[in-house]
Amino acid sequence: MKKKILVLCTGNSCRSQIAHGFLKTFAESKAEVYSAGIETHGVNPKAIATMKEAGIDISDHTSNAIDEYKNIDFDFVITVCDNAKESCPYFPTTAKKFHYNFSDPAKASGTTDEIKEQFSIVREEIKKYCKEFIDQNL
Repeated sequence: MKKKILVLCTGNSCRSQIAHGFLKTFAESKAEVYSAGIETHGVNPKAIATMKEAGIDISDHTSNAIDEYKNIDFDFVITVCDNAKESCPYFPTTAKKFHYNFSDPAKASGTTDEIKEQFSIVREEIKKYCKEFIDQNL
């Protein structure tokens, strides 16, 4: 039976979308992966671009609110930012909870190249975390 994984962030636009893409790729057919936010901000085009550079297409992802998944019995819930961990409304679940606070590349400033570099750095941090998570939990 496939495990169900929810990745939770503030706006479900960047970090959770990147993690969703990597978890789905690494888990292959062993898990169903979902991502959501406390709010929805739309999928960040720079997140789509940075994942395309890594060979993963998340262009069809949507930004979803956590309430949309209240009837799903998740096995794992991963928060990828402190705000989501602290601000998440009560979410009844028996899921095993994990947390890692990744910096928000959407808040990066500087030149186009500097912003792109920040997205790449966070992408690689999330990739490493997701690979280890799948290796240890599935």
